[in-house]
Amino acid sequence: MIRKGYADTSFGQVHYAEYGSGAPVVLLHQTPRSWDEYREVLPLLGRTHRAIAMDTIGFGASAPLAEHSIETYAAAVLEFLDALGLDRATLAGHHTGGVVAVEAAARAPERVERLVLSSTPYVDAAAREARRHRPPIEHLETDPDGGHLTEIWRRRQPFYPTDRPDVFNRLIRDVLVLGPDAEKGHEAVSAYRMEERIGLVRCPVLCVGASADPFSFPELASLAGRLDDPTIAVIEGGMVPLMELHSIEVADLIARFAL
Repeated sequence: MIRKGYADTSFGQVHYAEYGSGAPVVLLHQTPRSWDEYREVLPLLGRTHRAIAMDTIGFGASAPLAEHSIETYAAAVLEFLDALGLDRATLAGHHTGGVVAVEAAARAPERVERLVLSSTPYVDAAAREARRHRPPIEHLETDPDGGHLTEIWRRRQPFYPTDRPDVFNRLIRDVLVLGPDAEKGHEAVSAYRMEERIGLVRCPVLCVGASADPFSFPELASLAGRLDDPTIAVIEGGMVPLMELHSIEVADLIARFAL
């Protein structure tokens, strides 16, 4: 059974779901998702570890934020560990969650046992400049006739399999929960100065690439090249919804790496 709860932090309450026992692995989701991104992974990883999927502060059922930044997300992750009484844990993040995991490991290297970076972009000056010209993904003005819902679907559909509308519906639900804040996570990534922080990571790192993810797979080599001898794994055919569609492979990779 997946257990759910809330943890108190100075940023407000953080909502989480967990499964299993043993060495803790904290799972950090992409923008604009929630813990639900790991719904399939939790019981699989929970066979060998205490798998904990938290709603990033400002997302899902966690407390809202006035100002979004990768630094704030990471600080809340570390306070979340405090609230759960975890001195150390493995952090595993997908897309935005991977960026947050890098910052958490840079801030508190003594608390991060291992780091799993799935489809994680490398954000340096060139990437920030490119992202500055990128149109918003989730931000839309509400159309009284519901046209904004169709537009969200149209923008995201190319990156999701057409035969799994159930997975796509879960994404849309998380977008609607965030409302006008749906783009904040992307903006936070676009402002992050990863090149100044990634060198502070001291733990072993596993970089996971999804071969059919057009956003992050091309950046796998750039990210890995800034880390000290990382392990690299590629999931062939993996798309943006890697956690939902390749949960067995993902859980197995994390479980073996986090032993």
